[in-house]
Amino acid sequence: QLQACGGGLVQAGGSLRLSCAASGLTFGTYDMGWFRQAPGKEREFVARITWSGRSVYYADAVKGRFTISRDNTENRAYLQMNPLKPEDTAVYSCAAKLRFMPGPQYNYWGQGTQVTVSS
Repeated sequence: QLQACGGGLVQAGGSLRLSCAASGLTFGTYDMGWFRQAPGKEREFVARITWSGRSVYYADAVKGRFTISRDNTENRAYLQMNPLKPEDTAVYSCAAKLRFMPGPQYNYWGQGTQVTVSS
């Protein structure tokens, strides 16, 4: 199971830190990803961190503003977001992908947390 939290309402230029708690899986063997879906739009990739934490990847839209991290001792992944822009408004979800597995599919998905950025 994956449980995301930390969303909320924030003004443009502000910051939020999302957290994703994992249970029922060997967390350290999964890459973790964050995705978002805005109203009327398709879900899009935001960021990914490999199982070891050594490699991270970001969508161009968030590069330089968002930071993904993980704590394998706490079975948690994080997404630090700042500065936020109104176009970052979306439901953010975390997902887990078994390490070394080919292809873009993720094995597990958590429920989303709403992030709303006011202008």
